[in-house]
Amino acid sequence: MLKHLKIASLSLVLTCLASPIDSLAADRVTGETFALRSPVLATQAMAATSQPLATQAALDIMQKGGNAIDAAIAANAVLGLVEPTGNGIGGDLYAIVWDAKSKDLYGLNASGRSPKALSREWFIENGHSKIPSHGPLPVSVPGAVDGWFMLHERFGKLPMSDNLSPAINYAEQGFPVSQLIAYYWNRSVPILKKWPGFESQFTIQGKAPAHGEIWKNPNLANTLRAISKNGRDEFYKGETAKIIAQFMQDNGGFLSYDDLATHSGKWVEPVSTNYRGYDVWELPPNSQGIAALQILNIVEQFDVAKMGFDSAEYVHLFTEAKKIAFEDRAKYYADSEFNKLPVEELISKKYAKKRAKLIDPNRAGKEFEPGSVKLEKGDTIYLTTADSEGNMVSLIQSNFRGMGSGMAPPGLGFILQDRGELFTLEEGHFNVFEGGKRPFQTIIPAFITKDKKPWMSFGLMGGAMQPQGHAQIVINMVDFGMDVQAAGDAPRMHHTGSSQPTGELMKDGGVLNLETGFSYRTIRQLMRMGHKIQYANGPYGGYQAIKRADNGVYWGATESRKDGHAAGY
Repeated sequence: MLKHLKIASLSLVLTCLASPIDSLAADRVTGETFALRSPVLATQAMAATSQPLATQAALDIMQKGGNAIDAAIAANAVLGLVEPTGNGIGGDLYAIVWDAKSKDLYGLNASGRSPKALSREWFIENGHSKIPSHGPLPVSVPGAVDGWFMLHERFGKLPMSDNLSPAINYAEQGFPVSQLIAYYWNRSVPILKKWPGFESQFTIQGKAPAHGEIWKNPNLANTLRAISKNGRDEFYKGETAKIIAQFMQDNGGFLSYDDLATHSGKWVEPVSTNYRGYDVWELPPNSQGIAALQILNIVEQFDVAKMGFDSAEYVHLFTEAKKIAFEDRAKYYADSEFNKLPVEELISKKYAKKRAKLIDPNRAGKEFEPGSVKLEKGDTIYLTTADSEGNMVSLIQSNFRGMGSGMAPPGLGFILQDRGELFTLEEGHFNVFEGGKRPFQTIIPAFITKDKKPWMSFGLMGGAMQPQGHAQIVINMVDFGMDVQAAGDAPRMHHTGSSQPTGELMKDGGVLNLETGFSYRTIRQLMRMGHKIQYANGPYGGYQAIKRADNGVYWGATESRKDGHAAGY
């Protein structure tokens, strides 16, 4: 008996000494080392969002005869209610749509502009060295509602009243607040409760709703009902717009009725790079999507599959590629209506080869200069939907900094975004504050095609983590052969401290944050190469994806970092 006990103890010790990847692999009979659950499979419809009630709303809409575009609008409206820690109708929206009829991709930039009456000079004259993070001054025009109607007018099938009804019903009847959302809500209250309208509309007697507590938002129900009845102009020219404008005027803000009334989103051409046979699509600036393409172009020049996932060589390469791409991000990414941006050159293979030469394979770079070309804490929701016709939607929406500015117009049930914080006050910078200008944006949807056919709709939220996460998902699937679920569950790296479009410069190489799952051997080697290593102090990103197989089956994925849910029928 003692002999058998010793053998068992030795086995336990050997298991503990194994690498994190080996230990995980022992638990997965499918061979998908990192997957915390199986992909969801369906043929007729699929939805993946960061909250189960939103996923269910999307599927219900498609079962009623709506398409993936209707479902995405419905899911986003529900998320604005059930996950106000990441989004809402006070924020902006971007989307990429695969239209099955035309067999083409369409990009939507539904981001809003800064108040026309506000200027860089006003900030300087009033003692500001940077734009505040909360309150009335960083508020820009919310573009989400306009984005819904632009998507619906071009691609939708059901009436908008049907698409908004699930959110209206939940807002009136209430719903139980899920775990992670309750956690972030609780963190936001002490920061935002001092701003007008927040405490009365987003707390229960001064406190955030607890995990499992029922939350109702009748004010938001009334606002959505008015939008459902009167259309997008209710929000930008109607009574809702008048309330927003008066509220801002009464509380030291600059956003005006004219700013709202003259707002319009914009259809844009998605841009892409080919990564080892897969066309990865992003939207052009003012968003940061092309940073993912720049990272991939640099990484593509190396045999990543041979390096292996848990290797200092790969982690070092990826981190250096990110640093290089983000120096360009800091200099060139801004509103294309105010600047001639060198997008085509920035995402070219020729440029990537030139920039890749800056990487020292043995040492972490402390600083890099942006390339010479011709002329960050956020929270967000990402969702994706797909229908029986083959339409697919990749949609991301956010208030920035989680719950936004803290400014909640009376009786409307939502918080205005604080995206204006992402402008810089540095004179002459591409992203310098100007009236009527779109700020640099962190939120980015993504899409992959292969042989001119839809392959995957995906996204990953979280400020500057987003392009890093996009690139890691692609590499996980293409180079390391992970399935759509494992690619999101695999441990992530998140480099912080790169130069920012708001003016801050990288100092001493920044910090490389690693989630649990990388071996100590790899971490120790990275430290010897000069990287400053820090274990993840929070979940990095929140991934959702739908992959379309050649036989028409949809593969849905979500992850444990959020309260997410993927489902289909």
